[in-house]
Amino acid sequence: MVNIRKAKTTDIPAMSRVLTASITSLCIEDHGNDSSRLHQWTKNKSEAGVGEMMDNQDQTVWVAEVSGEIAAVGAVAGDSIVLNYVAPEHRFQGVSKALLATMEDSLRDAGISLGKLVSTRTALRFYLACGWSELGPGAGGIRLEKIL
Repeated sequence: MVNIRKAKTTDIPAMSRVLTASITSLCIEDHGNDSSRLHQWTKNKSEAGVGEMMDNQDQTVWVAEVSGEIAAVGAVAGDSIVLNYVAPEHRFQGVSKALLATMEDSLRDAGISLGKLVSTRTALRFYLACGWSELGPGAGGIRLEKIL
């Protein structure tokens, strides 16, 4: 069973590990194992970087837990989903989908009717299958939107 909740500062070490492992292991199509690109992408996923995310009053950070272990990390800012990463060992188990649904609900609850996000090539099929529409290339990936 997946439990979705707002992140706490005590989650920072586990969140950092999940974000870094997800990017390193699952997003090879996007970074091509290029050490420079990988470093650029993960440098703000350190514990200090995740702490800064948690301190950002303009976004809400979420975690998905499976058996008490953090299995995915997501964040919402304004009208956008800005993070949605799953630990490699929890991929294809419904964890990202449950986290995405919670983040979409949080946008709706904030009065947002059109959600936005920027996807990696790796995650594009996932978002399209979840009802998001592709708008085309954007800074850092592929722009998507969804009527909520």
